[in-house]
Amino acid sequence: MTAQVLVKDEFLLSRILSRQRAAFDRDGEPSLAQRKADLRKLKTAVLARRSEIEAALNADFGNRSAYETRIMELVPIVQTINYLRRNLKAWMRPERRRVAIHFTGARAYVVQQPLGVVGIISPWNYPLSLALIPLATALAAGNRVMLKPSELAPTTSAFLKRMLEELYGEDRVAVVTGGADVGATFASLPFDHLAFTGSTAVGKLVMKKAAENLVPVTLELGGKSPVVLGPDADFETAATRIAYGKLANAGQTCIAPDYVLVKDEQAEAFLSAYREAVAKLYPNGIGSETYTSAINARHLERLRDLVTDAKKKGARIVDVALSSSANAQSLKLDPVAILGATDDMAVMREEIFGPLLPIVTYHDIEAAIAFINDRPRPLALYYFGSDGDARRNVLTRTTSGNVTVNDTLMHYVQNALPFGGIGSSGMGAYHGPEGFKSFSHAKGVFVQSRWNFGGLLRPPFNRLTDMAIRYLLW
Repeated sequence: MTAQVLVKDEFLLSRILSRQRAAFDRDGEPSLAQRKADLRKLKTAVLARRSEIEAALNADFGNRSAYETRIMELVPIVQTINYLRRNLKAWMRPERRRVAIHFTGARAYVVQQPLGVVGIISPWNYPLSLALIPLATALAAGNRVMLKPSELAPTTSAFLKRMLEELYGEDRVAVVTGGADVGATFASLPFDHLAFTGSTAVGKLVMKKAAENLVPVTLELGGKSPVVLGPDADFETAATRIAYGKLANAGQTCIAPDYVLVKDEQAEAFLSAYREAVAKLYPNGIGSETYTSAINARHLERLRDLVTDAKKKGARIVDVALSSSANAQSLKLDPVAILGATDDMAVMREEIFGPLLPIVTYHDIEAAIAFINDRPRPLALYYFGSDGDARRNVLTRTTSGNVTVNDTLMHYVQNALPFGGIGSSGMGAYHGPEGFKSFSHAKGVFVQSRWNFGGLLRPPFNRLTDMAIRYLLW
């Protein structure tokens, strides 16, 4: 891209930002009724365009089951909007705070004030829900929004642009499309807040760009989310739920189980249960219509390279799905288990983002905890088992974004829970009341009473001043 085009993009984006900020300053904070109307409008539009949404996502992935789109994209969006509308009145209400006894008569409270203009950069793996859920949350908080969807899901991005332009004026919601260069320019804008969902590597670049304007960020990144199979785990149940979490969207999920930790002597038993679970979920292997393709050829080749690298370095590669005659153009990859994975293999260093499941053995629960703690903080952690002591040890002595016990992925759809990472898996949250607060400014207000203690601390000082200081220092 030429410098001239980059300057043009920067000018156009800056113009949209200026227009939104001017509209925010002119119109002030939107009312509860306005916010609810904006959310209702979005929900109605999404439901009315279900068929178009399903077709767009299928086009971007090459093969994306309509059921997967409904369950993984439409349901979370609708449920999030319903949750926001139900709780918005309570969240907007000023929160009274106590004042110290020597300020008796005064009042203090906190109001959640819209920040102004929020920028959102959304990813390709769930290109609808990971764009519209933070958008809905930002609108609920009373902000104007600029959205940059992923260029790797062009059909869905074009759909988002059309739909949101029909619903809102550009001074309320604007969609900016384009490649990585446009994304870099977008991240450089002086927003009041910037939310990014994507890889850790790109997240670092986004944060660096935002820091130039001191823009606060919410980063929803990824990482290697472990599954710990406790010694008493029910393998049949665990394998089914791990297989679903791992293979939904062909593993292209930021909170997908990345690898499994299982006791030494139980690895083969789990592998057998996992193969049976995959066969039940996808009876025709990758030929199943419900099995999603990789987003593009480059991503597919990367996954194949991970398998090749692990095999060369001594790992045992096990096909866990029935052989099939999937269309060679479908970009589908056979799900495999990788036994004997070690730290020198790329599959144990990089976030996998695909249907590959390393199985790592441990001697005791202390070793499993140490294994997790020796690595960057994961976005999610999963534990299977009913042993209270073992589970408590894992949950209290490891640090992760969120945890689901005896299942996978399900913490994400609990609307009242915050969702976010820690360290290299991200910062901040945009679900639940924490999400509303992320896109708001908690403004403290103090209303002084007519008669107050403060007068004793102003000149001219006297004996009463000495008494007041002694009281305050007591």
